[in-house]
Amino acid sequence: MTDTIIIDAPEHFNNREISWLRFNKRVLEEAVDEQNPLLERLRFIGIFSNNLDEFFMVRVAGLKDQFRAGFNRPDNKSGLTALQQLEAISKEAHPLVKQQQHYYHDLKEQLAKENIHIGSIDKLSKKESKWLEQHFEQVIYPVLTPLAIDAYRPFPLLQNLSLNIAVTLHHPDDSDKLLTAIVQVPALLDRFVKIKNKHHYLLLEDVIRYYINRLFDGYVVEDTICFRITRNADMNIHEEGSRDLLKEIEKELKKRRWGLAVRLEIMGEKGAHNPHLINFLKYVLEVSSDDLYYHDGPLDFTFLLNVYTQLKQTFEHLVFQTLIPQPPKEVEPMVNIFDQLRRKDIMLHHPYESFEVIVDMVEQAAIDPHVLAIKQTLYRVSGDSPIVNCLKLAAENGKQVTVLVELKARFDEANNVQWAKALEKAGCHVIYGITGLKTHSKITLIVRRQQERIERFVHLSTGNYNDQTAKFYTDLSILSSRRELGIDATLFFNFLSGYTFKPDFNYLSMAPYQIQDDFIHYIAKEIQYHEQHGDGHIICKMNALTDKPLILKLYEASNKGVKIDLIVRGICCLKPGLKGISENITVTSIVGRFLEHSRIYYFHHHGEKKVFLASCDMMTRNMVKRIELLFPVLDRRHKKRVLDLLEIQLVDNQKARYQKSDGFYVYKERVEGEQAMSSQLIFFDLAYQSTLH
Repeated sequence: MTDTIIIDAPEHFNNREISWLRFNKRVLEEAVDEQNPLLERLRFIGIFSNNLDEFFMVRVAGLKDQFRAGFNRPDNKSGLTALQQLEAISKEAHPLVKQQQHYYHDLKEQLAKENIHIGSIDKLSKKESKWLEQHFEQVIYPVLTPLAIDAYRPFPLLQNLSLNIAVTLHHPDDSDKLLTAIVQVPALLDRFVKIKNKHHYLLLEDVIRYYINRLFDGYVVEDTICFRITRNADMNIHEEGSRDLLKEIEKELKKRRWGLAVRLEIMGEKGAHNPHLINFLKYVLEVSSDDLYYHDGPLDFTFLLNVYTQLKQTFEHLVFQTLIPQPPKEVEPMVNIFDQLRRKDIMLHHPYESFEVIVDMVEQAAIDPHVLAIKQTLYRVSGDSPIVNCLKLAAENGKQVTVLVELKARFDEANNVQWAKALEKAGCHVIYGITGLKTHSKITLIVRRQQERIERFVHLSTGNYNDQTAKFYTDLSILSSRRELGIDATLFFNFLSGYTFKPDFNYLSMAPYQIQDDFIHYIAKEIQYHEQHGDGHIICKMNALTDKPLILKLYEASNKGVKIDLIVRGICCLKPGLKGISENITVTSIVGRFLEHSRIYYFHHHGEKKVFLASCDMMTRNMVKRIELLFPVLDRRHKKRVLDLLEIQLVDNQKARYQKSDGFYVYKERVEGEQAMSSQLIFFDLAYQSTLH
């Protein structure tokens, strides 16, 4: 008698948070990949650091809230409670931070060979030391404020992600009585001090510590500790009781700086500082030993992103070769975009093909006297968004412009609040979506009158209307004048702005009402086709995979013999290669120069080849907490193009890692004599070659 395998068991799933940390580890590994130029490798350390900050501010903070509230229900996949997840995160994250420091010190040595120095004040010449002293006195010293800690002056409330220096000192006549003070490293000053006429950089906190005695004249400084706190920055928005969501979010943004501490970072190895001062910081910030992260080097490596920006033009040989987005091969130059769309659908692949086509289309609509209305969803846009400027121009030209601005786009809330106000002032109708749901879909509808006939043009995308991220996020989008898509877009925007039940679409599928059910239906149909014909194949490309019902359905399909190839950049709670569960599933993660952002879902269906693009990943939040759109690729040429794209990514042997059955990732090994295949570079080459024909 054989044992029955229970598929829905904790050991068959990766924990969401640990899977994310392993994704960020893959980001960090780019810092030691010698295929990447030196400054690019340095930049990946900064990206890793920025990612980790957000992880602690949101995910770790949320788990700590659950633990404090006594919420002990296990995670529905890995079976871990909030406390167990926090312990697992600590165990995984501490070695990563040590690895980051190790990589940084190694890269510093390599930068020195290029005559780029980050570091020591002791190595300055007399002339340079004199300049630094003057710079401190004239620029840095006037901004500093030493804060004594005593009965009359309590420990200050320090902002989230702020850098601070804790000082222990004593009076010359009483060395036994230790005093404590805090000096905040000013956020408004550049984090690094550039020695005049040289590529020699000193960290601001190191300069302050070097001259710290000048802030405490007459006292003896015993020790200084540079530290950084990370606070809970997740926003608790009470939408139901709020009469004005805009004001509610502005209020919550002010609170974000002062949430409970979730991490304390200390510059210096464990044991290098006065333990009484460390214990004092732990006490006043209410953090545990597991929340302490010691750094054998600088804190907050996001400063490397600015170093990269300053150096990349001077040291062109140390950065990636510039790859210019090409004119899309499907777009005819100097031909009106609306005339083109009447004849055919157009597909765009960013950043390999230029995002300017989208900007130009919205701008053309803004000045076209025949355009009556423009409707668009905005989730994340750039600081000086040409799309927003076009929408404002359209409103000023008398078009009816309706814009859904998602105010709850995490860490873009302040930016989106400002855009919402600016759009309203320009005369646009600004809406904020549906209570309790984020609007994450990416869609534009342009309504135009052509000889007494109304025509509609639709743009649907996997990515945001952000001209800056479009330069390094990979996304796919479709432009169309198909009547049914135009009707669907109209129904969708009416649903968002008014009072209507969920629309019955021709082509579109919408979350939270339908997409999860549709995915389950398509997987079930693939199982049926495979049982009949033996040719079942599913390929899904996404940013993350966490939704349990969909994972279980994929496990079922694998058990029935369906071949499943998953391309998942980040979190993946599914474990491939488990005997009797997921033997027919592969999971590939591509982390490289560009951020893989497109969402593609392919079901073979015995040659019918259903291909979909979407704004959503197979994540629970996308399925039940967000307004998302799934849309089919209808043009036969485009289907082939998307399938070719997927096949190229599946044979990537340069930037692709595959997940083993234990949840860890390893690089794909090249067989001897096998050609090097970097999918992102292949796509750029294809875009470039298309312009030559």
